[in-house]
Amino acid sequence: MGLSMQQLQGGIDALSSIEPAFAAALVRVGYPQPRGREPGYETLLRTIVGQQVSVAAAASIWRKLEAAVGGEPVPAALLAASDEALRGAGLSRQKAGYARSLAEEVSSGRLDLANLPEDDEKAIAALSAVKGIGRWSAEIYLLFAEGRPDIWPAGDLAVQIELGPPARPARTPG
Repeated sequence: MGLSMQQLQGGIDALSSIEPAFAAALVRVGYPQPRGREPGYETLLRTIVGQQVSVAAAASIWRKLEAAVGGEPVPAALLAASDEALRGAGLSRQKAGYARSLAEEVSSGRLDLANLPEDDEKAIAALSAVKGIGRWSAEIYLLFAEGRPDIWPAGDLAVQIELGPPARPARTPG
């Protein structure tokens, strides 16, 4: 579950040795604490629920979702819930569709979260085949839930802001 502090620091040290923006950020803010999540359906569903909302809003929606389905929103309970119940819990129509897609993929066995491919790109492709799970969500899941050390969410807005725009190649006269 997630990377250990030693793994996290080793990776950050390696990045800092080759990328000045990482080295500067490390001096400025220090090492982050490891963040791990339990691998499995609930973590992916929480990722969908939390897309483009604050942490507080996601927690509120999760509590309402549990109330709407009568407990943990396991795949069978989520699939049995009405659209109105899911919308009443705070899921947009689109997110309710994504949640149902994940529940269907897991309950049918098409997505076996306990046996994702070892190859990172193949695992990302398997996760991204679920409606509502894009590359960023797949990378975040593999990093925080499976502790895969070679995953980097390059599309993460906070990472892009911190690192700044990519350097442009020098123009040659001509």
